[in-house]
Amino acid sequence: MNATTFIATTSNGLARAGQDANDEWAVEFSLADQDVRCLANDPLNPAVLYAGTQGNGVLRSHDKGKSWQPTGMPGQVVKSLAVSPHEPGTVYAGTKPAYLFVSRDDGQTWTELAGFRRIPFRWWWFSPAEKPGSAYVQAIALSPTDPNLILAGIEFGAVVRSTDGGQTWSGHRRGALRDCHTLIFHATNGNWVYEAGGTGGGASRSRDGGRTWHKVKAGLAKHYGVACAADPERPEVWYVSVAPGPGKAYGELAEAYLYRAAGGEGWQPIGWEPHPMQHMPIALITDRTAPGHLYAGLTNGDVWFSANYGDTWQKLPFNLKGIWRSLIVL
Repeated sequence: MNATTFIATTSNGLARAGQDANDEWAVEFSLADQDVRCLANDPLNPAVLYAGTQGNGVLRSHDKGKSWQPTGMPGQVVKSLAVSPHEPGTVYAGTKPAYLFVSRDDGQTWTELAGFRRIPFRWWWFSPAEKPGSAYVQAIALSPTDPNLILAGIEFGAVVRSTDGGQTWSGHRRGALRDCHTLIFHATNGNWVYEAGGTGGGASRSRDGGRTWHKVKAGLAKHYGVACAADPERPEVWYVSVAPGPGKAYGELAEAYLYRAAGGEGWQPIGWEPHPMQHMPIALITDRTAPGHLYAGLTNGDVWFSANYGDTWQKLPFNLKGIWRSLIVL
């Protein structure tokens, strides 16, 4: 296992587990006065992280999450963040209501991508997840190969696509899940995109950079997708966690399921206990430097690790109190 630091959003700020030179783990909690909604790390500078908050804009860390400073968008509800792997200092932020912003200077100043307001049929977007039902940008996915290709997922709204850096946008991509929960590009292959979501599918994937999508249902016991991840070496190998519905997915007794797909094969159950599992794998993370490595962060704060594509697992020796959607592994 290569990871030495885990940072997660919780119901009360952030939890950070770090490993010292003696391989001992220590867990610290911070930002207890902040309602942190999302996290993103800078692929060009591993020490730099960003956090989106409920009403206090964006925070930035220069030291792998040990300390945080406000860096812009005060008053905004920031629900998703993504940092460019191509342009140093370029950060994208999705908000509630559903608008999209970009910063070119490490988050100091922000500009709204006004074309996002002109997406066809965006008046239809409505999220029952949070009162009063305003739609929000749940996920932003940046192509690893094309700096102008951006995808955005709306909670109970759409998956939309831009090929000009966010100036103009398509409508919903047919076959993608309108109730988007997780949306990611493959680490290095810009053709492969993966989604976990609701609206009857559970999981969907694209092999042409998000132009066309195919729902992958065969083998899934339930169809409310929560998280997904993909192997960094083999893009045809990917993972998804599902539940019967939102009440189970985010409740104390989740009735969770965890699956692996490989190429043309259907979903195969994996995990450390029989299905359904008690706690939801709300975050799935792979290591771009270690094929086959997979981390699963649970709603109860535990983190499980597999070094062999999910065949066998070990529980890591710390607890993050309760993971809520975002988990960063460094």
